[in-house]
Amino acid sequence: MGGVAALRYWRGHPIALLALLYLIAVASAAILAPVIAPYRYDAQDPAAVLQPPSAKHLLGTDELGRDVFSRLVYGARVSLSVVVQVELLEVLIGVTLGLLAGYFRGRWDALIMRFTDMMFAFPDILLAILIVAILGPGLHNVFIALALTGWPSLARVVRSQTLSLREREFVESARAIGLSHTRIILRYILPNLLPTVLVAVTVDAAGVVLAESALSFLGLGAQPPLPSWGRMIDDARQLMRSQPLLLVYPAVVLSLTVMSLNFLGDALRDLWDPRRGRR
Repeated sequence: MGGVAALRYWRGHPIALLALLYLIAVASAAILAPVIAPYRYDAQDPAAVLQPPSAKHLLGTDELGRDVFSRLVYGARVSLSVVVQVELLEVLIGVTLGLLAGYFRGRWDALIMRFTDMMFAFPDILLAILIVAILGPGLHNVFIALALTGWPSLARVVRSQTLSLREREFVESARAIGLSHTRIILRYILPNLLPTVLVAVTVDAAGVVLAESALSFLGLGAQPPLPSWGRMIDDARQLMRSQPLLLVYPAVVLSLTVMSLNFLGDALRDLWDPRRGRR
C-alpha cells in the first residue's frame, strides 16, 4: 500500500489514529522521563504525604510523599523497556524457529511444532510466575520469563506464512537458479514476513504490558522504589477507600496503553490486508 493510500486509511480510522498518537506520547514520555518528570521517582517529601493535585504536584502525592505524575512517567519507561526487550527476544526465537519449521518441514517441522505445542500446554502467566519464582523477583527475570513464554504464538504464525511463501513462484525461481537456502530465506521469505511479524508483535506487546504489570502487582516484577504501573496499583490498593485517585491514575494509563496497542495491531492488520478491512 502506497504512502497516500496509507495516509488516507489513517484519516478514515480516527480510533486507530488516536491510539497511535497516544502510544507515541507514552513512548516519548518514557524516553524523556528525566526531562518531563518534575521530581525523581524515589524522591520523598514527608511534609507532602497524600496531597491532592496541585500546581506543585500535578496528580498529587502518594503515601510516602512521592510525586504521582513523576512515578507514572518513570513507570512508562519501566513497562516499555520490558516490552522492547521481550519482543526483541521473542522475534529472535519465534521467527527463527518458525522459519526453520515452515521452510525445511519434515523433521524440523515436527520437532519444533511438538515443542511449541508443549509450551502451549501451560498458561503463559502461570508459567511466567513459576519462572520468576525460581529465578527470583526483579525486572530482568520478568523479561526472561515473558520472552520464554511468549515466542510460541509468533513461531506458529511465522511457520504458517512460511509454508505458503515457500511454494510461491519467486521462491521456486530462486531455488531453480541454485540460490542457497539461507539466501532464499533472507532475501525472499523474511522480507515478506515483516508485515505479519509487525502485526503480531504489536498485538503481543499489549499482553506483555499487562503481564509485566500483573507480575509487579504480585511483587515479582519491579522492586521498590522503582515504579511500575502494576506496583503503583498494588500500593494504592490499600488506600482505595480514602485515596481512590492513587488507584485510578495507573489503572487508566495501563488500560489505555493496552487498548491502544490492540487497536493499533488491528489497524495494521487491516492496512496490510485490504480484503479483511472491507469485510
